[in-house]
Amino acid sequence: MNKTVFPVHPAPAAARHPVSDTRHGITRTDDYAWLRADNWQDVFRDPATLDPAIRAHLDAENAYQTALMADTRALQGQLFNEMKGRIKEDDSSVPAKDGPFAYGTSYKTGGQHPRYFRTPRDGGAETMLIDGDLEATGKAYFSLGSADHSPDHSKMIWGFDDKGSEYYTLKIRDLGTLADAAETIGDTAGGGVWNARSDGFYYTRVDANHRPSRLFYHELGRPESEDRLIHEEKDPGFFLGVSGSSLHDFIFIDIHDHETSEVWLLPANDAGAAPKLVMERQTGVEYSLAEGGAVFYILTNADGAKDFKIMSAPVDAPEKANWQEVVSHKPGRLLLAHSAYRNHLVWLEREDGLPRIMIRDRHSGEEHAIAFEEEAFSLGLHGSAEYDTDVIRFSYSSMTTPTQLFDYDMRTRERRLLKTQIVPSGHNADDYVTRRLLAPAEDGALVPVSIVYHKDTPLDGTAPCLLYGYGSYGITIPASFSTNCLSLVDRGFVYAIAHVRGGKDKGYDWYENGKRLNKRNTFTDFIAASNHLVANGFTSHDRTIAQGGSAGGMLMGAIANMAPGNFGGIVAEVPFVDVINTMLDDTLPLTPPEWTEWGNPITSAADYAYMSSYSPYDNVTAQAYPPILAVAGLTDPRVTYWEPAKWVAKLREVKTDDNPVLFRINMDAGHAGASGRFSRLEEIAYVYAFALKLVGKAGA
Repeated sequence: MNKTVFPVHPAPAAARHPVSDTRHGITRTDDYAWLRADNWQDVFRDPATLDPAIRAHLDAENAYQTALMADTRALQGQLFNEMKGRIKEDDSSVPAKDGPFAYGTSYKTGGQHPRYFRTPRDGGAETMLIDGDLEATGKAYFSLGSADHSPDHSKMIWGFDDKGSEYYTLKIRDLGTLADAAETIGDTAGGGVWNARSDGFYYTRVDANHRPSRLFYHELGRPESEDRLIHEEKDPGFFLGVSGSSLHDFIFIDIHDHETSEVWLLPANDAGAAPKLVMERQTGVEYSLAEGGAVFYILTNADGAKDFKIMSAPVDAPEKANWQEVVSHKPGRLLLAHSAYRNHLVWLEREDGLPRIMIRDRHSGEEHAIAFEEEAFSLGLHGSAEYDTDVIRFSYSSMTTPTQLFDYDMRTRERRLLKTQIVPSGHNADDYVTRRLLAPAEDGALVPVSIVYHKDTPLDGTAPCLLYGYGSYGITIPASFSTNCLSLVDRGFVYAIAHVRGGKDKGYDWYENGKRLNKRNTFTDFIAASNHLVANGFTSHDRTIAQGGSAGGMLMGAIANMAPGNFGGIVAEVPFVDVINTMLDDTLPLTPPEWTEWGNPITSAADYAYMSSYSPYDNVTAQAYPPILAVAGLTDPRVTYWEPAKWVAKLREVKTDDNPVLFRINMDAGHAGASGRFSRLEEIAYVYAFALKLVGKAGA
């Protein structure tokens, strides 16, 4: 790779104000702790309250990255136009039937935000219920939460966040007049669940530390101050959520962390009823309910069913003692989600790394699968809003095949194509090749790697590669179609996804072997994937750009320390890099719930020591690093802005090379980046321009 030339410009040098902390007999010193705003809760609500000294430093970081990327402005514009050109600007979903109406979302040409509409059930004129662009007028940031119509279809709860901090305000809209009621509800998790009579709803409120811990009931026409507390979760390590059954007769109160769950039930027609416990939480046991008329179907890993099984229980006696097995546990076949209808039970499973939708006739017990033949693909189970139906909806795509949406008749087994994703600027799937590789890890495990490249790309080691990874919380990164990455692939890149341990790509074991005291497997798997791509001629190390976000940003920080020579550049978006300090701070929104994923360094010396061995911020060392780009949002409640700010400052202080470290922070956004579909494309164009610059293709 040619030596990348960045403009000569002095990088910001953060002041050093050492702060020491001693835990388990070990003292650590943090020179950049001052970048953490003491009033971070206030900043999430009003960014203007940020300490001027911190703001000045962040502004300097933005000025620096802008100067270093100034020569890519034209390229960024070109990339943006390409990506925008692949979006059908006036796209609309296929409305989903529910009672007398069908509900959908759409965009207007030039619009940034979705619009919610409905039509008569079997087609007809659209009624625009919520126009996201209209609601976003005059706001630097705007994100719609959920939009939930009432069982009688007369009203809708809708939510919005106008800071990026994920404090959602709820409003109630009359679907006859399209006017909002006077009452509003603030500091919610983003949505609500209607009662059976459509005259009130349940919602979760976020506490001072940004945790959804309390369930309230709101009666229409009454002030928020009179809302009744229904249930409160006292353990800061658990989140509380609420949902409703498809028959509108039960409210589900879901309490969970990353490995344990507990469900309480409420009758949807009695706001005064006390919640009923299904099964008391047991560490490591998860379960969730889907209503099937007279029974609940329960997806669970209880009794050692590591990859989950499905049980049933009477709705009037759902306690564990009454559970009966319906779908047995099969090691290596991970059951991911389930839903029930009058005549069928449906679930999404993954085996050998590939998804499959399974259908079971509730009367005969006969089962069949919906499957596809491509080497790597993605399935989405959308189900149906209605219980009394034989038709469900699912989506399919691969890294070369645009998303297709199908209706599937579970009785006749007929699938009907409803929509194929349109790429206005054109897309010929035959121009691209997708493959699924297996990279040998250092302990012999085989790490799946999904790749896509143009058929004319030489596979002789000269092609650049963008290698993406995540590997946490059991989240699987699907091998799905992305129009954005084509801007790299069409310029000769190999685009690759490393399905590293920490996800559930190969079952629950794959997840367990990439968390807590096995976390290093996530990092070594990613390094193994890069080695495999190089060994097989897909790219070279100096032309490999690594990318990951959030917990995947931690992966980027770790591999930067462990194998900096493997990569020609690293992109860390909203990166979780200050692992120990964050996990020691139990006031932060996600810290207590995250202890099951990473360990608790407050109480466990072993967890503290293990985190210390990989925490990216704590392991920056005097060595050469490739060029690094960090991206963050000021009001991000998930990965706070000061994590990448501190990491970047320390990298510049300690590393031995002259490669630049850039930090781009959106001062008007949070974890998800810029709001609006086109504003988000501008951020992606910036990242891609950085990658192209590093491999000498900025003029391509």
